[in-house]
Amino acid sequence: MDIAYIGEELIWGKLGNMLIMLAFTASLLSSLSYLFALRSGEKSWKNIARNAFAIHSISILGVIGLIFYLVINHRFEYHYVWEHSNTAMPLKYIFACFWEGQEGSFLLWIFWHVILSWVLIFTAREWEAGVLFIISLVQVFLTSMILGVVIFGNKIGTNPFILLRDHPDFADLPFIKLPDYLSRVHDGRGLNPLLQNYWMTIHPPTLFLGFASTVVPFAFAMTGLLRKKYSEWIKPALPWAFFGIMILGTGILMGAAWAYESLSFGGFWAWDPVENASLVPWMTLVGLGHVMLINKHRGTALVSSIALSAITFFFILYSTFLTRSGVLGDSSVHAFTDLGMSGQLVIYMLFFLVFAGILIFINRKGLKNLNPEEHFSSREFWMFIGMLVLLIGSLQITSTTSIPVFNKLFGTNRAAPVDAIDHYNRWQVPVAILVCLLLGIGQFFRYKQSDWKQVWKKIFPAVLVSFIITLASVFVLGKYPIPYYVLLFSSLFAVLANVDYIVRTLKGKMSNSGASITHIGIGLILLGALISNSTKDVISRNLKNIDLGKDFPNKENILIEYRTDTLPMGDYHVTYSAKEQIGVNVYYTIEYFTSNPVTGKKEKAFDLKPFIQLNERMGNVAEPATKHFLEKDIYTHITYAELDKPAGEKAEGDYLEPITKKISIGDTIDSSNSFIILEGLNRNVDKESLHLGEKDIAVGATLKIIDVNNKIYSAEPVFLIRDFSIYNQDAEISDLGLKISFDKIDPATGKIELSVFEKKSNKRNFIIMKAIIFPGINILWIGCLLMIIGTFIAIRKRVLQRNQVSNK
Repeated sequence: MDIAYIGEELIWGKLGNMLIMLAFTASLLSSLSYLFALRSGEKSWKNIARNAFAIHSISILGVIGLIFYLVINHRFEYHYVWEHSNTAMPLKYIFACFWEGQEGSFLLWIFWHVILSWVLIFTAREWEAGVLFIISLVQVFLTSMILGVVIFGNKIGTNPFILLRDHPDFADLPFIKLPDYLSRVHDGRGLNPLLQNYWMTIHPPTLFLGFASTVVPFAFAMTGLLRKKYSEWIKPALPWAFFGIMILGTGILMGAAWAYESLSFGGFWAWDPVENASLVPWMTLVGLGHVMLINKHRGTALVSSIALSAITFFFILYSTFLTRSGVLGDSSVHAFTDLGMSGQLVIYMLFFLVFAGILIFINRKGLKNLNPEEHFSSREFWMFIGMLVLLIGSLQITSTTSIPVFNKLFGTNRAAPVDAIDHYNRWQVPVAILVCLLLGIGQFFRYKQSDWKQVWKKIFPAVLVSFIITLASVFVLGKYPIPYYVLLFSSLFAVLANVDYIVRTLKGKMSNSGASITHIGIGLILLGALISNSTKDVISRNLKNIDLGKDFPNKENILIEYRTDTLPMGDYHVTYSAKEQIGVNVYYTIEYFTSNPVTGKKEKAFDLKPFIQLNERMGNVAEPATKHFLEKDIYTHITYAELDKPAGEKAEGDYLEPITKKISIGDTIDSSNSFIILEGLNRNVDKESLHLGEKDIAVGATLKIIDVNNKIYSAEPVFLIRDFSIYNQDAEISDLGLKISFDKIDPATGKIELSVFEKKSNKRNFIIMKAIIFPGINILWIGCLLMIIGTFIAIRKRVLQRNQVSNK
């Protein structure tokens, strides 16, 4: 008998499922129709394909609109809404809520393909049929990821409109069988606190637009093979390659900015597996853009261009597999949980890998004679070398990132690097050095062949200035690893050589300076990363001679008591002056003071308000606060703060309610100011002093107490049995404000029960925090902006050149 559930609005789910099925079917029809249009050249097939793609587009927009409607209206009968939102979530985070889950992020990817496809429908002209055939085929696979249907016992995709009561996690719960179960679902699980940040409203859509854009060069390359127009696809695809470089690069940099501003590891790049999975396609895409330029100018590197377009798209699919299959487990903070789509994702990857491989193999004879060798002194030769360097670097990153995949595939148990940052840096610093040297020297070469003496004459000023600055840095900064100084030289050279090229060779003509500005940006990014990371200074050293424990190393953390401490920290003195809760955020005001050089008095410089976001379901999250200066940043992060009120705060008398624990000999109990160690049991207690008879029982607990200053105290609370009644003689340690009671003995286990009472005056309001100075970090952020601006200028130039050719 069917249950009549009360309060559910099922119409939206039914409509959403219908639209998903319609989107899937329409994308399949569009793909087939575009294929027939490509093969036959008949306009009727193209019209059918366009109409089908229009239905697909409208359906996808409808699905997205419905999910937003359900989230805004808190329709918790739908599992996706319940899992990713709650009534307390501010409306500004609705976008982050939408793409937090797998289904939403797939829809975001599909959405960007829809937008890019309509741009191509109106601009691709003769290439429309082939390019849209490939993209529509990609849409078939992507849309299948949100179908959520079962075919022959195999589930295809996960449905964003599945009801809470139908979800496997809830289906067997007793309350879900009640007709009014929805009235018992008062709120949703809520958005991950890490995503409750304004960067999370712009970083994911930018990154996914970058992911989506990589399909365009791939589609053009595959269409070139299908049409036997092996090199003609390069010109229309070239602006799209650089568009992808700009957008994907911007998305990655936004992620770095988010990590720097919001995460607690103290930096902007941690070589997280999913960070790597985004970086690798960008590196190969940069290589693709440059070999396409080689082909445009010299007609060479065609096989490399086609292969790299496929490799880049494959790495995008591989990053999807890493992120969504669950294979990474807990090795990445970015990864989704496994929703059972691993097999489907593997099929998605392999289909397009085999598809591209078959097309390249079939056309191998047509591609052979189009790739003559380049001269050693030509620009195209060194651009090709740059591509190989990037490819090698990307393969190294991929191989280490894929350790969990290899373990699962081959049954091995290889461990990931213990210090991932050090591991990747050791491999990638040489790559960065070579890239910077090529960025600096590359544009001074001519296509076909160059005069080495003229090249050296042009780059010599940049080499000389870079060498002098590097040599001066050796004397000023002292001992750093040699590769760091080589990277300093090469990054300076990349910047100065390209500035020189803009000024002396291009005569300051900015419309032609896109590549040079981009190269300056990349050089500054690497220079800023080198300076800020290698010279960063942790100024929060604990000076109180108090051991903060292994989780809070004294060399990196400082304990500050509320309004009582003003402690030295680097060139500053700091005090913890205020604590305020606004909504779910608890803000801690840290005031920084400097000493007046004349009077010696402390003057307030600034204050920072790091905070802890409270989240009972997912755990509290600490977010740092950063003071930005022109030459440095001061990063402040709360590593520990007492959030919960002690259980005994309302206890009567001088003491808080006790901490009660069962312990064995050798075990420890922690108090707020000491460690209490049970050294043994004393069965020879002086009964006479306690006015006990011979038949009475007295056992003492021999305790060693070590305070935060490593001073040792002794105490012996006594457990008494007199006239068959149990009594206690407490031990008091007045210096520490402690009273310890020996409550029970368990003869079966040998454990005893102690209660530790602390005086209310022991309660201290303090925080433990970490502060880091990042010198020169703004060099990195300036580099980010220049890279984006330069790439935009380069794209504009390619588009204008293409339009001029089309209008002739």
